[in-house]
Amino acid sequence: MTELLYHTDAYVREFDAVVTGIDEAQNGVLLDRTAFYPGGGGQPYDMGDMSFEGQTLRVKSVARGNLHLIEGALPAVGTAIHGTLDWERRYQLMRTHTAMHILCGVVWRDYGASVTGGEMNPLKGRMDFEFERLQKELVDEIEAKINTEVVAERDIRVKSLPRDEAFQIADLIRTKINLLPPGIPEVRTVEIVGLDLQADGGTHVANTREVGHLRISEYKSKGGINKRIYLDIE
Repeated sequence: MTELLYHTDAYVREFDAVVTGIDEAQNGVLLDRTAFYPGGGGQPYDMGDMSFEGQTLRVKSVARGNLHLIEGALPAVGTAIHGTLDWERRYQLMRTHTAMHILCGVVWRDYGASVTGGEMNPLKGRMDFEFERLQKELVDEIEAKINTEVVAERDIRVKSLPRDEAFQIADLIRTKINLLPPGIPEVRTVEIVGLDLQADGGTHVANTREVGHLRISEYKSKGGINKRIYLDIE
């Protein structure tokens, strides 16, 4: 099992670890602990560097199972490594992920619309909601409301709860389909205090003031009651 440092502290930029396994086919290594996020829930994987034995190699992506795919010769099992995140990219993704939760929280609280899909990149993303209609006046209203939540300086709290306890929380799952794997003993939750509480495995900033100004750059219908909102972080 890999200790997932990003689950308890999203601000870890560097860490020391030991190689516990290798995958020659994918040119990847497994570590006993990591701060690299492997991607999921719409958030992309982290990138960065891995240093060992006097050389520094690029971590080009992280696959499921926390397999770190690197450029260059693989270190042997048991090698001590030093990992360094591409922090600028990671922090932008943290801001973006929290922004998406602000959007989701406002839309759910004020309009009762479920999320049907989403994706994000550094400082921009999109979410799909079950809106029957989505006109400019409503979009402008949503944009004003989400920026109000940013300047409200709401804290973000992360917890891991026993599965049974977590699923007693009303509206914990905001997506139309429950994407949590069956049988997991604990559920990680992310709360924007006073606004939103969801099951989530990604990385977030500590307070909404870190997000920055939000702008809805585009919106469109994806058919039926499925409407897409594009969000930019300035």
